[in-house]
Amino acid sequence: MTARIDLAAARVLVVGVGGLGAPIALALGQAGVGTLGLADDDEVDRTNLHRQVLFRDADVGRPKVAAGAEALARRFPQLRVVAHPTRFLVANAVDLARAYDIVVEGSDNFATKFLTADACKLAGRPAVQAAAIGWRGTVLAASPAGAPCYRCIFEDIPREDAPNCAEAGVFGPVVGVVGALAADLALRHLAGESVSGTLITFDARGREPMRQRALRARPDCPLCGARPEIARVDVRRYVADTAAHD
Repeated sequence: MTARIDLAAARVLVVGVGGLGAPIALALGQAGVGTLGLADDDEVDRTNLHRQVLFRDADVGRPKVAAGAEALARRFPQLRVVAHPTRFLVANAVDLARAYDIVVEGSDNFATKFLTADACKLAGRPAVQAAAIGWRGTVLAASPAGAPCYRCIFEDIPREDAPNCAEAGVFGPVVGVVGALAADLALRHLAGESVSGTLITFDARGREPMRQRALRARPDCPLCGARPEIARVDVRRYVADTAAHD
């Protein structure tokens, strides 16, 4: 078990206020989290409204963190929302992570995902990382106290460009389900449950739509292995674009 944190005093950072970040933020606000940070430098796009449930037509063209903060304030007056109109970058990732009790990441590119994993480990903060594309999604919880971590699954950023939502598409309800699962793991951590290493996969068209298993640590993992190699975030490790937060 991990230390239990009073939800009213809990501070949670959501990286990416898009299709995943929107339901994550709503679920955390509904649960009674005291402070919610939103990190994103993008604007609301009309073509994404069907899956970015925090926003409405009047928000098109506005910064996501500003529109998202207003939407959350309307629904949850007791919630304190901190808007960070910025990408999650090498220059700010560790400091942002350190300012919160847990980080929940829902970006759609590998660079941000690896940076989140590294920054949270170095900042001593747990991370819940979610991804969705097409009809499928995954959620992984990792603790800074030990293995396993995101790099236990993917050693490094793939050499070939991976498709994102804009290129491959995503079924709208999938991001809602995966976002809810990510929020659930974050809340379970805040409640004191040991969820580190929990990997949940969701396939909307599969015979078994949802599966949960305990991830095995990789002994030679450069982040959480027996001889870790990553002692700081270095821009050279994240060669892909870290802007997209869909």
